[in-house]
Amino acid sequence: MQTAEYWHSDDGARAQCDLCPHRCVTGEGQVGRCRVRGVRGGQLRALGYGALASAQMDPIEKKPLYHFYPGRPIFSVGGWGCNLSCAFCQNWTLSQSDPAEGRRYTPNELVDAAADSIGIAYTYNEPCVGFEFVRDAATLAQERGLKNVLVTNGHLNPEPAAELLPLVSALNIDIKSMEASFYRDRCGGSLDAVLAFAEQAHAAGCHVELTQLVIPTLNDGDDQFRRLVEWVATRLGTSVPLHLSAYRPMYKMDIPATPTHTLERAWQIGTETLDYVYLGNVSSRVGANTECPDCASVLITRSGFQARIVGIRDGCCAHCGRVADVVTS
Repeated sequence: MQTAEYWHSDDGARAQCDLCPHRCVTGEGQVGRCRVRGVRGGQLRALGYGALASAQMDPIEKKPLYHFYPGRPIFSVGGWGCNLSCAFCQNWTLSQSDPAEGRRYTPNELVDAAADSIGIAYTYNEPCVGFEFVRDAATLAQERGLKNVLVTNGHLNPEPAAELLPLVSALNIDIKSMEASFYRDRCGGSLDAVLAFAEQAHAAGCHVELTQLVIPTLNDGDDQFRRLVEWVATRLGTSVPLHLSAYRPMYKMDIPATPTHTLERAWQIGTETLDYVYLGNVSSRVGANTECPDCASVLITRSGFQARIVGIRDGCCAHCGRVADVVTS
């Protein structure tokens, strides 16, 4: 049983986890809010180490990452558990469940399976609650020239983030709302912690893209979109891609699905300030292709998860010569 990192014993012979902002305190036989870190034999253990619910090749666009090796496959893996409890979770059967019994994978097996792709995407559930396995696999993958991608809620403390981020090439980070009360009441988490993690990842030199799941009546107001856009532009930069994704009724929430016109309105607000805004889980006349911010020439066309580079030459817009904010090699 793998001993966890980032914890200490408290005065009551219990373990306090220091991985994420919850800092759960657990006793023998108990687990923290994430369900995959718990005390066994007086030690905090990584109970989900190597336990995978899904492992398959995906297009990188599915993460979604639109500016990181477009059109390339990435080996995508995920297990169980999450340190948030969003009532609208779109992948709740994994994120809100305990690890299932079954085969466990070694980091070496994972890296071997990714050999025919650009690397490994840690996704589906919240990967950072499986910190030890992700770190070990990412270290080996990096040594073999593969890329590591995190699809994460960003609810991680600065110290473990500082250890993990040098191994990570790219991230898609959920920004669920710009309201602290939304995180507190609907996700059981901290907005400030997530924003700080996003800034830390960007400062570490990782390629960062952001996603917001747009939920009618909860986070779809014009002022709310403007606050998000302003924060991205001010704290990360206008070239960081923002994905606005349509919500579907799921898990404990039955609010009707996001109308296309809501996303298109949000796209219009976003593109007034940001260079790249995309729409997900919806068919729309906007928000799919990548266009040059200077001359509006199409750089990348997309249909579903299929992408084709059509207007980038030597890392620049083939029409006007502006540097394309896209990682291709």
